[in-house]
Amino acid sequence: MTVPFTEEQFFQVFADYNAAVSPLPAVAYILGLTALGFLFWRNRISTVLIMAVLALMWLVNGVGYHWSFFASINPAARIFGAAFVLQALLLAVAPFVSPDFRLGPAKDARTVVGLALAAYAMVIYPILGWLFGQVYPAVPVFGIAPCPTTIFTIGVLLLGSSRTAWWLLVIPALWGIVGGSAALLIGVPQDYGLIAAFLLVLAFATAYWLGASFARRNVGANSRP
Repeated sequence: MTVPFTEEQFFQVFADYNAAVSPLPAVAYILGLTALGFLFWRNRISTVLIMAVLALMWLVNGVGYHWSFFASINPAARIFGAAFVLQALLLAVAPFVSPDFRLGPAKDARTVVGLALAAYAMVIYPILGWLFGQVYPAVPVFGIAPCPTTIFTIGVLLLGSSRTAWWLLVIPALWGIVGGSAALLIGVPQDYGLIAAFLLVLAFATAYWLGASFARRNVGANSRP
């Protein structure tokens, strides 16, 4: 398997992109921390706000990164961008199409894994990049770059109630396959976390459809009105 660009071109795109959208990286971290805080509110309003944050991140990735920058070295980025914009729309409308959908922690395996993935995306992912010699601005950044954003999204959605959460995980899981290839082909070792996130979604989804109790949850039942 090959890619239509070099490793140098790949990281240069991030350098140009991060410079162009500054100070969005800082804003993305503020929004990410805010979304994590809202998880513990656990009602309809908090769910709507969290989903709005995720939708904004996916929209920025689709239009800002894929269409405006990555497409200059990879024609497939036009398709990737469309998928990210579609995911942004799905995230934004999900709380209204499925009024019983809630996001929040519970005493279960999905909460532990979900919060761990969110922490990986925001903290461990950039540290690993630095340890492997990647220097800002030529690095993928949480909230505005596809892979850490996808890992964070998967983590948050694992804390979701109802089947809606599983449908919303389809595009992020698919990006786990596509984006995870960067770990193997381009020299982005922190993206092994994206592959791990995909495998975790696959494991939980399979267990859910087989009726395993550890893969099911009911956040809405514990939510304030």
